[in-house]
Amino acid sequence: MLDGAVRKHLDPILDRLGAALARGGVGANAVTITGLALGLVAAVLIAGQYYLAAAIVIVVSRLCDGLDGAVARATRKTDFGGFLDIVLDFAFYGAIPLGFIGADPQANGLVGGLLLFSFYVNGSSFLAYAIMAEKRAMTTDVRGAKSLYFTTGLAEATETIAAFLAFCLFPTWFPLLEALFAVVCLYTALSRIVLARTRFRDVE
Repeated sequence: MLDGAVRKHLDPILDRLGAALARGGVGANAVTITGLALGLVAAVLIAGQYYLAAAIVIVVSRLCDGLDGAVARATRKTDFGGFLDIVLDFAFYGAIPLGFIGADPQANGLVGGLLLFSFYVNGSSFLAYAIMAEKRAMTTDVRGAKSLYFTTGLAEATETIAAFLAFCLFPTWFPLLEALFAVVCLYTALSRIVLARTRFRDVE
């Protein structure tokens, strides 16, 4: 929901940084992999209950997630780069809840599983919509130039990062905050299903 407004202000800065990295010989895929590596470090820090340090690492990780596209735009965008970006993004999104489950399995296990379930449903609705949109040659630049069709929703990258940071800043509230965000993710998936029912209905 907030990605469009955030990108409007952040993209010019990322594009300048991405162009500088590209001139230095840094590739977009290397930035993507670095972003995941930092995300996994954050998950380990969360499991060890180093929540503030994890929050800082999450911010840097997601900065890399924005920079990889900027580097690609400054050099050459590839289908593999787009594929790698989305796969490693999902890996990051799964790693953070796992970190909280590891930090306190008794308190966070069930709700952490619920959050992972909501990510699974929301992510599958996003990817399935993109596949059907590609089949129908649909295009959109609502979230900038992307390698696949991006549908908007209540829970997007900005909201997810904000939720992760809130989890880290208020770890004792994780069960409540997580349950609320899981509902948001499931609502996003449901709204995407309703949209697909309208857009992809075959003419009889």
